[in-house]
Amino acid sequence: MKFIDEALIEVHAGSGGDGVASFRREKYIPKGGPDGGDGGRGGSVYAVADRNVNTLVEYRFARIHRAKNGEGGHGADCYGKGAADVFLAMPVGTVIVDADTGEAVADLSQHEQQALIARGGKGGLGNIHFKSSTNRAPRQFTRGEAGESRRLKLELKVLADVGLLGMPNAGKSTFIRAVSAARPKVADYPFTTLHPHLGVVRVDVNRSFVVADIPGLIEGAAAGAGLGHQFLRHLQRTRLLLHIVDLAPMSDEADPVRDARAIVEELRKYDTSLSEKPRWVVLNKTDLIPEAEREARVKAFVDEYFGKRRRGNGESAGDRSRVFTISALTGEGCRDLTYSVMAFLEQSAAARMLEEAARAAK
Repeated sequence: MKFIDEALIEVHAGSGGDGVASFRREKYIPKGGPDGGDGGRGGSVYAVADRNVNTLVEYRFARIHRAKNGEGGHGADCYGKGAADVFLAMPVGTVIVDADTGEAVADLSQHEQQALIARGGKGGLGNIHFKSSTNRAPRQFTRGEAGESRRLKLELKVLADVGLLGMPNAGKSTFIRAVSAARPKVADYPFTTLHPHLGVVRVDVNRSFVVADIPGLIEGAAAGAGLGHQFLRHLQRTRLLLHIVDLAPMSDEADPVRDARAIVEELRKYDTSLSEKPRWVVLNKTDLIPEAEREARVKAFVDEYFGKRRRGNGESAGDRSRVFTISALTGEGCRDLTYSVMAFLEQSAAARMLEEAARAAK
């Protein structure tokens, strides 16, 4: 697949240089004191978020990354040279996890954010540090510390404000083409989207948001069926989910209400917090329904989907007001939907700023 969003790498920081036991020996000074210097620090390995890097493909092929060791100490009070640090550029949105312990190491959510992923070893001490009134000629010194070595799992979670989800062929790719400059593949067969697509939706001057399209989900996706489960992580950072529903399926056996509920259940199985995100229902492909039947078809869906709520379905009566009808192919209803999304994002951002200000005041 073109979109690489996982990688397993090894990082090895450099070891510190050894200290040295040395004594000053010059003409007319046959018994000079200790002058052994310390070893240099080993190089550390850092991860750096870079918005110019889009995938983790580099780390699929270059899996081992090493920093150099520090230089050993010298006589004449000369310290060893420290090794240069290694900086690994990764896409913004990369989550770094220790592959052996499962511990979260870093979450690179901002451009130029740095995270230490393997610490270099300290240099050893020269014998100059062991001089005392009772030990005038110390021969002790210490070895440099070993640098850290770790196996790390890299996961890329794209940074988007809005995420699209739905069954294959629900029209998600057509929608993102209609509202942004993104051009994902569109065809009349399922699973045309094989990797996530990002699109920037500009609703006005200096007013825009980023929408993410992932492969369609099917029942059993949380357990590994289909393709979409591999990319559900990309929806975890979004602030709003748009649930695209095919209101005019080609198959007589398809049931839009049943399919919509199946998607909700898969979200809950994958991540409870993901299923609790704000989610709007977007009824698509109204252009395939005769105009005289559209209102009745929409009302029937809303009544059945929200009226016969099962326990734990995660829906509420207030969600009825967040149902939109569109035709992604003709663009009908798309403009109103994008303006509503923009307003929601602005309101949630303002509320978040007020909460942060209140916490800071405390």
